[in-house]
Amino acid sequence: MEKEPEQPLPESPEKGERIAKVMARAGLCSRREAERWIAEGRVRVDGKVLSTPAVTVTDDSNVQVDGKPLPSKQPMRLWRYHKPPGLVTSHNDPEGRPTVFDRLPKNIGRVISIGRLDLNSEGLLLLTNDGELARRLELPETGWTRRYRVRAHGTVVEAKLQELENGISVSGIAYGSIKAVLDKQQGANAWLTMSLQEGRNREIRKVLEHLGLTVNRLIRVAYGPFQLGNLTRGQTAEVTGKVLREQLSGTGGGAPRPQSKKTGAGAKPTKGWAKKKPVKTTGTGIRKRKTLKLKPGVTAGKKP
Repeated sequence: MEKEPEQPLPESPEKGERIAKVMARAGLCSRREAERWIAEGRVRVDGKVLSTPAVTVTDDSNVQVDGKPLPSKQPMRLWRYHKPPGLVTSHNDPEGRPTVFDRLPKNIGRVISIGRLDLNSEGLLLLTNDGELARRLELPETGWTRRYRVRAHGTVVEAKLQELENGISVSGIAYGSIKAVLDKQQGANAWLTMSLQEGRNREIRKVLEHLGLTVNRLIRVAYGPFQLGNLTRGQTAEVTGKVLREQLSGTGGGAPRPQSKKTGAGAKPTKGWAKKKPVKTTGTGIRKRKTLKLKPGVTAGKKP
């Protein structure tokens, strides 16, 4: 009996990566933007214009975007930025409004935001030069909680806030669990602390409007382990490489660590935004822990 010819083994992923992923890692754009650029005919590989992102490239491939060679991969970097209200989280706004990226220091270079804050929202916005990192940290699967301080006009019914933990559907859109706590009812306004993991477009505003409340100030104070801290409006602060590696420790160095209950949706709310003291953080914007058994690079805070 003749021996059947051996079938070739599937190509190892180590021999190359998808073009959109490579472009994102070079800091040019997000993976989604890369796919759009490819569809627009802006990307060439070894002299051939691509029409699909289903292409694998290697270190030996000659990749050009808009006729320019793909920049060499830079070390992964991350910044905390205090976004002021009135700025659009976009590189180009068709209405000509000022953008976050117009106001950043020039020495940062080209960066991408991890998630967005809408025009009138303010607070912590994470920025990175790595499109793959941005995509990874935006996914709810990371388990990283976004925490907000919210001022809303109207009278809060606390029982309705508690129901949000089971999720809610608004105008046919199903939102996941939201931890909402009333901090203070002051006249016609109320201050709340809200924590969620999805962060869909204008989610907090839409959910509170559904409850009869109108948001008139929204401040993101934390994104996963990273805190707004004492950053002033418009200020940036880079997260050190050591701390970034620790927070992303896991399989392949890319999976964020599970978040502590102290800093997640079950975090104890603080009272009165205007009067509350700043959250104690390390110089990197990581919330200090109340234990002496620390991983390297994270500083212990004082006992309560």
